[in-house]
Amino acid sequence: MELTPRALFSLARTTVETAVSVPGRVLDLLGAAESVVRRADDLVSRTERVLEETEALVGRARAVTGTAEGVTADVARIARTSRELADDYAPLARKAHPLAQRFVDELSPQEVDAAVELVDRLPVLTRHLIEDVLPILSTLDRVGPDIHQLLEVTNDLRQAIIGIPGFTWMRRRGEEKDED
Repeated sequence: MELTPRALFSLARTTVETAVSVPGRVLDLLGAAESVVRRADDLVSRTERVLEETEALVGRARAVTGTAEGVTADVARIARTSRELADDYAPLARKAHPLAQRFVDELSPQEVDAAVELVDRLPVLTRHLIEDVLPILSTLDRVGPDIHQLLEVTNDLRQAIIGIPGFTWMRRRGEEKDED
């Protein structure tokens, strides 16, 4: 196909227009590429922040996990001890339950008040018991034979008084005056 001057001119014109429009399109492409690069930079910055926050979160999660592991170990130890104590004391608790229930059922508020008062006075009571009563009790083993001997003498004296002539009459007369 042969080109006419008009066709050639038209072709040249189209070529020139295309050539002239290429730099504008290239500039548009460069602008779009620059926008993509900016958005990519923003995305990288956001990704870096998210990564830093994720690393901090992972660090906190590790700390919480460590604490939770310690708590879990403590709970396991406590549960084991509780189980051992429950196993050891369950028979005793079952046996004591009816007695404790009876004690609680029959305990009055006045008895509780009295028990509290007694506990409040235990220091004074203990001091008097140690300082006053125990020394007396420690001498009772020596007093016992003396009291026994005193009773024997009193019995002998009674027998002697009963043997006095007229004592029976004096005793009856004394009883009559007591009745009056």
